[in-house]
Amino acid sequence: MRHTLCLIAGLSALCIAGAAAQQPPRDDQPGRRWSEAELRQASNHVRAGRKLTPRSWPNGARVAVALTFTLNNTANNIALGDSAVVQLTGGEFGAVAGLPRVLDLLDRHNVPATFFIAPTAAIVDPQMIPDILKRKRHEIGTLGWSDENPLALSASEEDALLTKTIDYLTKATGRRPVGGRGPSDQVSLSTLRLMKEKGFLYDSSLMAMDEPYELVLDGTPSGMVELPVSRYLDDRPTLSAARFGPSAMPSPELVFEVYRDDFDVAYEEGTLYLLTLHPHLIGMRSRITYLDDLIRYIKSKPNVWFATAEEIARYVREQGPKT
Repeated sequence: MRHTLCLIAGLSALCIAGAAAQQPPRDDQPGRRWSEAELRQASNHVRAGRKLTPRSWPNGARVAVALTFTLNNTANNIALGDSAVVQLTGGEFGAVAGLPRVLDLLDRHNVPATFFIAPTAAIVDPQMIPDILKRKRHEIGTLGWSDENPLALSASEEDALLTKTIDYLTKATGRRPVGGRGPSDQVSLSTLRLMKEKGFLYDSSLMAMDEPYELVLDGTPSGMVELPVSRYLDDRPTLSAARFGPSAMPSPELVFEVYRDDFDVAYEEGTLYLLTLHPHLIGMRSRITYLDDLIRYIKSKPNVWFATAEEIARYVREQGPKT
């Protein structure tokens, strides 16, 4: 009898298990269950508005070129409380070797650039901002306080850090910053609203287009200009290895072929070409020559306007888009 009961129990368990196996797995992805209204609400916090490529660029230029540099160095390590010595020296390289090489290259070509700087990086390496400013043609924008991840912050925490960042850079440069880039390549649901409230002219973090456009925040045109970035035109995804410093692959030559090809199309379209580079990566001896070659190539084309991000943002906002 006992063996019979055990057999019945075992068969029952197998039946239950079989029935469970036939049931579809639970869908834990909430977005697939949202209504149309919920989908629109979730995606409409920040959207691309009207295109802002102007009818013409200054002095008959065919394309606007923005060379932008993200100066985070060791800032993100510091934000995470990471004081590992080897990794910190990798960031230090950006300040003491990479940035001087970048600035010397820009001097030789007599072209402006925009540097987005985290104040903690400037505190650790205080010579960086004076070295940039003495050129008198470059712009400095914000990169959070310590290249922190804004998604991990409350709105009030992010507000306090942005205020602290503006105050520091205003004092260090003698001029209030008008543009910014999301720290850690991120923006929260509060970031752009806070930037608008504090009077920023432009952001350069998003990727909805590959030409200038107006930011729409919660369904309302903001008046802020977006100068979009592209991961294809950013040296960090291709020329670095997370935490352990520079990667050996792919070849910088292949990366810069993509940069050149993208410029050619931007030139034909008559719009914006924006590069995102990091001095601790592009400032290496094996890579700085490729940036030199790229700038020479761009300058070989007629009617190219090299400008800071601020100059471009002001121009496209004032001129209005193509009809």
